[in-house]
Amino acid sequence: MLSRTAFQSKTIVTDLVLPSETNPINNLFGGELLARMDRAASISARRHSRRIVVTASVNHVAFNRSVPLGSVVTIEAKVSRAFKSSMEVYMDVWIEDRESGECIKANEAIYTFVAVDETGRPVKVPELVPETELEKERFDAALRRKQLSLLLAGKMKPADATELKALFE
Repeated sequence: MLSRTAFQSKTIVTDLVLPSETNPINNLFGGELLARMDRAASISARRHSRRIVVTASVNHVAFNRSVPLGSVVTIEAKVSRAFKSSMEVYMDVWIEDRESGECIKANEAIYTFVAVDETGRPVKVPELVPETELEKERFDAALRRKQLSLLLAGKMKPADATELKALFE
């Protein structure tokens, strides 16, 4: 199985915030943004694995800025690390200023997807080779996040979480 780069999974989704998608103070509903991110991340994971993918978890979401009615929102998703059958997808969410055209980072999120066959059974995915410094940082951090998740779920012993232990040594 050939390895792939994060760039090969890059997915950019750009859309407009409409009145039916906003709360009473005219900001995009958080759930609407989560759904948009899920779609962008699933495309990214599918591009990496070339398989059917399913959302396994929403690991992290930071709603740092509200997204006002009429905003142009761009979600950039890339696979940050591939494991056996799962892939971590990191997303950056940008808002385009209506007047200047400047893009401001509004939110970020990390989702995990699993590649499956037609019967829903997990299948192997290609390894990911990070290229840029940011991709390398996110790649390394993905293993720590996975170990923390496994520890919290009781699926890994603390002694086996070598990446996490290294942070405290």
